[in-house]
Amino acid sequence: MLKKTLSLICFATLSFATSTFSQEQFVADKVVAVVGNSAIFYSDLVDMGAQIDKQRKEEGYTLDRDVKNEALERLMLQKLLYNQALIDSVEIQSSNIEMGVEENVQKIIADLGSISAVEKKYEKPIYEIKKDMITQYEEMSYAQSMQQTVQDKIKITPGEVSRYYKSLPKDSLPKIPEQYVYAQITKVPTSTKEAKQRTKETLLGLRERIVNGTRFEVLARMYSIDQSSALRGGEMDPCPAANYVKPFADALIKLKPNQVSEVIETEFGFHIIQLIGQKGDLYHCRHILIKPVFSNVEILETNTTLDSIANMIKSDSISFAEAALLHSDDEYSKQNGGIVSNYEILKAYYPMARANHTSTKISKEELMPTEYRELQNLKIGEISESFKSNDLHGNMLSKVVKLIEIIPSHYPNLENDYLLIEETALADKKDQGFQEWINKTISSMYIRIDTDVDTSLFKNQNWAK
Repeated sequence: MLKKTLSLICFATLSFATSTFSQEQFVADKVVAVVGNSAIFYSDLVDMGAQIDKQRKEEGYTLDRDVKNEALERLMLQKLLYNQALIDSVEIQSSNIEMGVEENVQKIIADLGSISAVEKKYEKPIYEIKKDMITQYEEMSYAQSMQQTVQDKIKITPGEVSRYYKSLPKDSLPKIPEQYVYAQITKVPTSTKEAKQRTKETLLGLRERIVNGTRFEVLARMYSIDQSSALRGGEMDPCPAANYVKPFADALIKLKPNQVSEVIETEFGFHIIQLIGQKGDLYHCRHILIKPVFSNVEILETNTTLDSIANMIKSDSISFAEAALLHSDDEYSKQNGGIVSNYEILKAYYPMARANHTSTKISKEELMPTEYRELQNLKIGEISESFKSNDLHGNMLSKVVKLIEIIPSHYPNLENDYLLIEETALADKKDQGFQEWINKTISSMYIRIDTDVDTSLFKNQNWAK
């Protein structure tokens, strides 16, 4: 797929990890560069170099360029953005920084076992560790906000998109995979209310066992369908309550340590929660998640209903669009004649996406296996038999689908793929515009680099002014 968004410059994540990069002999922590009012010390260089080296190994690539040289250029860019952000009075969310620092510190404490172990490793009290981390997080946040401010001002016109596309060799853009346009009618079993009650009763039974002495972790491993946390006894990483869906968060903030919640319903299913502990805005908890389960008889009943609706459509007693509006349980597609789009996915996972990112062209890779299996056996205009499937959150339902169009794999073109080409063209323009801004800002800001640094290896030679 074409690149849809332009990522920010990748600043290293601050983790206070022990550096794995060997240091040369220095009597003191030498200043290797100054950008604006910010100094870059050799220890900063070593830490950044270690993180870059680790990243290279994880991604399986190597470069001829010295890792410390690359680290210095990254740090200089960060300092440049940070200093200009202060000059331009760019704003950041301080509360997010404090939560991020607290979360990171709690993870370090959990990894090392105690606060005293952390203080021993870093040779300073915990409050100084937090203070140093806040300073560095703030600088990174200012730098990222400054870059975002610069790039957000860059727009693109349809004429520029057209010229960009015409300037490219037609096979230089990645091929768009096969896409499907289809409509659906979905039904949840009529016994959903009864299935939910069965699930609640199961969780109430588990809760009673926990209250009577059974360890929460044991039951989470046995019963929770959230595999990522079940393997850890239902435990999740500490995070703000706001990171959870509202019913979960509302229940979580009312708990005291070791207390177990009542049964909570969310779009993911039913939960019971145990609070392990709270540190500031961070909640450390466990949960058990169970979804309603339906018998074969209940599923067959739902499928029979859908098959009856499909037969009415096939006999022209009702159109697919009318049937979807009257009978479908999918609130997103039923208002659009049953035609499926990526709107629900964007809303759930990419809430900041632009409205025109919504598309009814669904790639084969984006389809659920059940949908793809049915669609590939249909001809244009045909309607499937009913089949069992799941919604975005894994909840069971049944559906019938109608194949409207198959778009073969192809190289992007302006007529059918304008949005993708526009995003790629805009990303390219933002890259160029940001680089021009960097060079202009370099020329107006005080910069000094130690004479021992080989600046000929820099990607941007404007640093060595």
